[in-house]
Formats: sequence, C-alpha cells, structure tokens
Amino acid sequence: MLKLCLHRIAWGAITLAAVIVITFGGVEALPGDACTAYLGRQASPTALEKCRVEFGLDRPLPVRFLAWSAAIASGDFGTSIKRDKPVLEIIGPRLRNTMLLAVAAAALGFPVAILLGVVVGLRRDSLLDGALSSVAMVAMTVPEFVSATALILVFSIWLGWLPGISIVPPNAPIGALMSSIALPTIALAMIMTAHVLRMVRASVIQVLASPYVQMAILRGVPYWRMVFHHVLPNALVPALSVMALTMAWLLSGAVVIEVVFNYPGLGRLTIDAISDRDLPLVQGIALILAAIYIALNLIADVLTLAANPRLRTARG
Repeated sequence: MLKLCLHRIAWGAITLAAVIVITFGGVEALPGDACTAYLGRQASPTALEKCRVEFGLDRPLPVRFLAWSAAIASGDFGTSIKRDKPVLEIIGPRLRNTMLLAVAAAALGFPVAILLGVVVGLRRDSLLDGALSSVAMVAMTVPEFVSATALILVFSIWLGWLPGISIVPPNAPIGALMSSIALPTIALAMIMTAHVLRMVRASVIQVLASPYVQMAILRGVPYWRMVFHHVLPNALVPALSVMALTMAWLLSGAVVIEVVFNYPGLGRLTIDAISDRDLPLVQGIALILAAIYIALNLIADVLTLAANPRLRTARG
C-alpha cells in the first residue's frame, strides 16, 4: 500500500513539473503583449520599455523560466501586472469562493446521485431507470451555458426567487455570497449528478452480475441483506474515483458557470487575467488548479486502493 502511494506521489510530482513547463510556455505563446495590455495601445515606447524592465519581460525566455520556477519553489508566485498585487493575495479570496461553490454543489449532488444510481441499478430496465437515465443523458449533453441561462430565465426572471448574477466583491464575507451561490450550485450539481449517477448505476449492475452475488442469491441470502452487505460496498468503490475527479473539475473553477453568473471565483478570474494578458496571474492560477487536480486524483487512487484490497494485491 505504502509503495503504491509513493509511486503515485512520484508520478504526481513529475506531472506537476510538466505542468509548470507547459504553463509557462503556453502563457508566453499567447498573442499580444502584457505591458501593452496594461498601459494601453497609446503608451509611449519609453513607458513600454520601462514596464518590461520592471516586470522582467525584457530578459531571455530561459532566464525568465528559471527565475519563475525558483520563485515558485520558494512560494513566491510573483506580482500581478494589471492589479499590482501579489498573485497569491489575488487568488486567495477567489479560491475560497470557488471552494465554497464546489463544496455546496458536492453536498447537493453526491447524495442524490448515489441514491438514484443505486435505485436505478437495482431496478434495471424499469420505467424509472429509463426516465432517470434519459434525464441524466440530457444533463450531460446540454452545454453548461444553456442550462445556466435556463436557470436564470426561470428562477430569476420569471419567478424572481433568486438573483441571476452575483454583484458582490471577491473578498466579501461568506454570508454575503450565500444569496448569489444558489443558482451556480444548482447548475453544477445537475452536471455532476448526471455523471456520478451513471457511474453508480453501471457499477451496481456489474456487481449484481458477479459470481459471489449470484452465489449469495442461490444460497437464499435475504435480498436487502445482500444489497447492503455485498452489492453497495463493492459498487461504490469505482464511484470514489469519479467523485474525486468531479471535485477536481468543480475546484478547477467551472469557468463557464462562473462567467454566466458573474460569480467571483477562480474561473471568472482566469478569463479576466487572460483578457488582460496578466502573465504572472495566469501562470499562478494554472499552477494552483493543476496542483489541486493532481492532489485530488491522488486521493482518489488512495481511497480506491484502501477500499478494495484486491487492487493492492493485483498491482503490488
């Protein structure tokens, strides 16, 4: 178990190193100039040159990469060109807001998805199975901006129950965000519930067809005892990985949802930073999101190994 965990941690570190290289190169390849975006197209050549010297943009690319990597290793993500603040100071409140949104969506979506997935898995090919599977397919295939716009139309414009867009600043207290979080939470929960529901359904059906469950049925084990003691513990193991990766997707900002609802999270900040050609901020956001994704993927692997001893034996 420990050896497998260390193996995955090593691969996670290698992946993060690759992300650092790709992030720096990708941001540098963006069209446009950061200082031109910051000072405007009418800025004088002297002002542009002073800006480039101030932010180190006049140095060769390899030198800037090594300096940026060394600073990242020491915990210094640099200073935002557009906002003239430390990158971590800008990202902090936005990361908190995105985590709040992700946790709310997970708390709403995961229990519903697991419950419905188990029910339709146990009642395969029933009318309920067909109806819920069809709804899940629609929720998975409809673009995020369409479902988000529909929610605004119904609950904000027609019914007037909830605000359609957020107008609170990023560093507002959590209590001030609660009125703005309802519709984005529902929009995210709809998508994640559909994915997890289908995974749980497929896993339950697979476990029901396994030899040990068939043997339990032949031996006359009571149905609900078989379900709770044999089916559910084994059927929910594959869902752990999907749930962890879904959380990674949620914490990655769910960019479209945040932009539609003007929610002050990392997704919205990413779009603004790219528009401003704010290179240190874009690089910092990309690196933090990649680290979160890798960490949650690692957690999913560890949970899966811990819950299923057969995988530890097979991979050891």
